[in-house]
Amino acid sequence: MASIRRMVPGRAGLIVLAAMAVAAHGCGLLLIVGAHVVPGWALGAALLVAALIAGPTRPPSGPAGTAATTGSPRWMWALTSLTVVGCLVGGAADVSASYHLLTPAGPGGCRAVVRETAFLFAGSGAVYTGYVAGPIGAAWRGSSWTADDGYRPIADGTYELRWGLGGGVLIVSGTDGDPVWPALHDVDCG
Repeated sequence: MASIRRMVPGRAGLIVLAAMAVAAHGCGLLLIVGAHVVPGWALGAALLVAALIAGPTRPPSGPAGTAATTGSPRWMWALTSLTVVGCLVGGAADVSASYHLLTPAGPGGCRAVVRETAFLFAGSGAVYTGYVAGPIGAAWRGSSWTADDGYRPIADGTYELRWGLGGGVLIVSGTDGDPVWPALHDVDCG
């Protein structure tokens, strides 16, 4: 049991990891687990829940065997509050979003991930590229596009992904009534 406790970070460690996950999402980083894409805000929320389940940490003993203060440090409350706000903002921004891990994979495990959103009469998308080594990988944000009338070219299958030795190219196409611009996007893991 003690070896398991050493492997699992404490409550403060989970909160720090959650804050890092939310900050990474804000900087354009996604986590890829198997065939699933996990936005940083969702990973941060899961780590915050794990911190809640972990319960309060035992306070260290103070002088003469008395217990030290049982309250959490202010930095932990501030970091938790900022992380909760980041998770809520990220979740709200992803309400209409869908993530797609595109196939085929590129050379050396290079992968392309697309995030598509639509709101009212506008659509947009962003391509993320990264390496997947085994079941886990990370992808960072690259270029983006805008689509008319909330069109989602990836969800509708109007795209082409080509790989070469130096990377790949993603070509997104619209329709006559729903154009997409720009159509050409580099997919480069280098």
